[in-house]
This record gives sequence, C-alpha cells and structure tokens, in this order.
Amino acid sequence: MNKKVFMAAALVLAAGSVCAQTEPVAQSTEVVEESTDNVEINSFWSNWFISAGGGAQIYFGDHDRQASFGDRLSGALDIAVGKWFSPEIGVRLMYSGLSAKGATQKGHLAHSTGVDVPGKGGNGYWLEKSKFNFFNFQIDAMFNASNIIWGYNEKRVYNLSPYVGLGVMRVSDKPAETAIAGHFGLLNSFRLTSCLDLNLDIRGTLVNDDFDGEPGGRKGEGLLTATLGLTYKFSPRGWNRGKNVIRTVYNTAEIKAMQEKLRQMSEENARLQEAIANGNKEEAQTIVKQIASSNLVVFPIGKSTLSNEARVNLGMLAEVIKKGDPHSVYTITGYADEGTGSEELNRELSKERADAVYDCLVKEFGISQSQLRIDYKGGVDNMFYNDPRLSRAVITQESN
Repeated sequence: MNKKVFMAAALVLAAGSVCAQTEPVAQSTEVVEESTDNVEINSFWSNWFISAGGGAQIYFGDHDRQASFGDRLSGALDIAVGKWFSPEIGVRLMYSGLSAKGATQKGHLAHSTGVDVPGKGGNGYWLEKSKFNFFNFQIDAMFNASNIIWGYNEKRVYNLSPYVGLGVMRVSDKPAETAIAGHFGLLNSFRLTSCLDLNLDIRGTLVNDDFDGEPGGRKGEGLLTATLGLTYKFSPRGWNRGKNVIRTVYNTAEIKAMQEKLRQMSEENARLQEAIANGNKEEAQTIVKQIASSNLVVFPIGKSTLSNEARVNLGMLAEVIKKGDPHSVYTITGYADEGTGSEELNRELSKERADAVYDCLVKEFGISQSQLRIDYKGGVDNMFYNDPRLSRAVITQESN
C-alpha cells in the first residue's frame, strides 16, 4: 500500500476510534452551552473622527434682548476631534468661537461699537451695540440615542447624539474674561459615505454673568449655536462583538442528528479497516478521500488568523489533495457570523479567512494554485447545530 495512503488512513482510523469510543449523548430535551456574542467593543485606535463646521450663534446677555435678532447674530466656527468607544458612547475635544454681538449700556464701554441700538440709544436712550471676540475649548461626552434605542446599524442614514460637556471660554478683547462654561446639545448626523457624515450641531452654552464685560446681577448668561459641517471617520471603523454570556439550546432532534453523524463516521471507519485488512488499495484511497476531502476551520470572533490547530488540520487535508487526482479543484469558502458585525465587515472578514486558508495550503504545504479557488459568503445564519461559533469558518471541499 502507498505510504501516504497508509498515513492518511491511520489518521482517519484514529479519528474514527475516538468517535467510536465517544459515549452517546443522553436523550434529553436540551443541552445548554455558553457563548459570547452580544456586546460590541473595539480597540483604542478604532473609530476616531475629525469634524469641522460653520454657522451662526446668538448671545443672551443683560441687555441683548433690546437689540434686534439680526443685529445679535454672529458667525460660529467648530473644529473637533473625538472617538466613539462603543456604538453608544463617545467623547470629543472641540474648539469653538469667533464673535458675539448684543447691546451694552452707554458709557460702560463693555465691548461697545459706539453705534446706538435703534430706538434704545438716541434721544435720551441708553444702549449701544456691542461685539466681542471669544474662543472656547470644550470636552463633550456624547450618547448615540439612535444606537441606544434601535441598536447599532452601520448604514443608518440618520443618528441623533445628545451630549453634555465642560469648557474654558475666554474673551480675547478688552476687558478680557475667562470662565468655565457648561454645554449641552444635539448632534444630528447624516451618513454620506462609510467614512463621511454631514452634521447639524445645535448647542446651548451657560457662562457666568460678567462674561460679556458687564455684570448685571443675573445668575448667568448663555449662548445658542447652530453649525453645519462634515465629519471624517478614520479607519478602522465599525465594531466587533464582545463577551456576553448567552444560552444555546439543542433540542432532541439536533442531538439525534449528531448521533447519526457519529454512526455514519463509525461505518466509514469500519469499511476502511476492512479495505486495509484485505489489501484493497483502491478502495482505501476512495474511502479516505470521502472522509477527509472536506475540511472545516473555525476562527475566533472577528479574526482571520489561523491557529496552530487549524494548520495541523490543513496539513492533513493537504496530504489528501496531494495523493488525489492532480486535476481535482477544491473550493475554499469563507464565512462569518451574521449576528456579529455589519454586512460590509462580515463580507471583508469572510474573504480574509478564505485567503488565510488559501495562503496556508499554497505557501506552507505546497498545494498547486491551479487546484484551489476562493469564494466567500459574508455573514451567514448558524450553519451547524444552531451554534454561531461554527459560522466563523472556512470550509474547503472538492468542487463539483
């Protein structure tokens, strides 16, 4: 008998013996397993972004309401960098500012422009228009309400993210003033591409009473800002599933199917033993090929790196391919778990897994490229025994 055939047959016999010695699974209504598939996490370097926007803002000071709405509007600029730590929670550091307009008392000279407020400045009235330049550095905690309520969806067109934060604001004109400010707002994001969003940011700011240079005995003053801008999301983007224990239930029918598979393997093992005992090389080769020509390699969640165990498994498959018909073609098909990650990420991950198996067979075990072809299916529903872990896999089998 060919030495390679004997070695492959011995491996299959060993596997068959283990299967034959395995105790039958008890006939019960369920078998409970632990699995880890629900919580989404990412690495520190994932999901960073940068944004910029421009718009308008209006200041609410002691006398500003006496001026017209148009005279109080001023330009606004936002520049920010930040990170989403999960689909629901993120943080950003932002510069904002430019100028604020309003009204101040005559003679007080608190950023007065010297121009009377119409109807409030001339003929004995007492208000003049004011303007001052300022800047603000703030840090915000953001909460994606869309993901919190409806779950993460990479291709959702609109996301609403309330946020709160603190900042340091400074008036750069005399009289200068520095103050701690509180912020709260709504970030409205509209998906343009996988890496680019259009944002409408509406924000309220609370600051101390004399920030505009004119104390008025109030508890505080405020600023309302609205900006329109763009956010660029750096790669890598998206999320991997983290650890959260769930229960997978196998019913009696599934247990019986597993037992039937073991029975079939035992029968094949018995046939192979008989063929070897009778010196029937051709039949032994056929049986070995039937048993070993299909191969399943399982990957950790979110990964496409082959373990040493998987490489040993592929080495056995390579021996079968080498001793078989040199014109046979084997298809390497990659899969991912549909319940984990987005459709785009699963498609890329299933291809990376298929490529990893292909590279191992070609570069490590010397299989001819002409005998292999690659396919990938992206995310799929549970393929085996209702276990999502068995869908994070690559299946290699002889093509029809």
